[in-house]
Amino acid sequence: MKRFALIGGAGYVAPRHMRAIKDTGNLLTAVLDPHDSVGVIDSYFPEAHFFTEFERFDRHVDKKKRQGGAIDYVSICSPNYLHDAHIRFAMRNGADAICEKPLVLNPWNLDGLEEMEKDTGFHVYNILQLRLHPALIELKKKIAAEASDKKHEINLTYITSRGKWYFISWKGDEAKSGGIASNIGIHFFDMLIWIFGKVQMNVVHVYEPHKAAGYLDLENARVRWFLSVDENTLPQDVRATGQRTYRSITVNGEEVEFSKGFTELHTVSYQEIINGNGFGLDEARPSIETVYAIRNTKPALMRGEKHLFV
Repeated sequence: MKRFALIGGAGYVAPRHMRAIKDTGNLLTAVLDPHDSVGVIDSYFPEAHFFTEFERFDRHVDKKKRQGGAIDYVSICSPNYLHDAHIRFAMRNGADAICEKPLVLNPWNLDGLEEMEKDTGFHVYNILQLRLHPALIELKKKIAAEASDKKHEINLTYITSRGKWYFISWKGDEAKSGGIASNIGIHFFDMLIWIFGKVQMNVVHVYEPHKAAGYLDLENARVRWFLSVDENTLPQDVRATGQRTYRSITVNGEEVEFSKGFTELHTVSYQEIINGNGFGLDEARPSIETVYAIRNTKPALMRGEKHLFV
């Protein structure tokens, strides 16, 4: 049985990590979050120690290590801009890090983590759960079996409406979240690069706090993408039903359906990591470089192919 600590226990995604730790037969011993809305812990590990101050959490982890109860993994669900520091905390304390997306905000942060992996002998794993979805694994196999120079036509649309709170929180601060492409788009970009190959051209058509759009030319695909947290960008027929989220990925005009089985993929991710098959820094790098470029590229409407919503 492996011992886990979790940073960011009050966040939206933390319960998926708690469930994954429990479902894989392991133990969550300590949780940190400056906010104390963490009653969900009772559903999984009511005996876990909880801290609202990093210093006390740090002291607890160090004390347990000296008493023979060292943490094996630190699960990181904190705000994006803190991931790098919390990953380093894990390795300094003799633990591997399991971190949500985006792993870090800037490509050069990966270089520092690579050096720390070499120095400490511990590892960094990124949750890239879409790579473990059966439907997407089959799509990757299908694409790999086709002609290597074939270009597929991809349309990615993801609209997840957010209220006014979003831009008051850290998620609305680009310096902390990395902006909309990093915050809600990075797992889709990772999946597309994983299936269709390296980025050959990266064009931004729209980049605003609420929405972004652009064009990616991949080795085996032309991708027109649109991301938004503004409900006013929802298609009219979707808004008419009262839905606040719209997700669509089409490949050559055919919808790719991968809604089912999505919530269990964190558990699959954890099992793969424990088995030594997790996704590390090299796997995380291409999507981080892509969203960094999107964040730092001046929009150019006259280049590349535009998404229908632009």
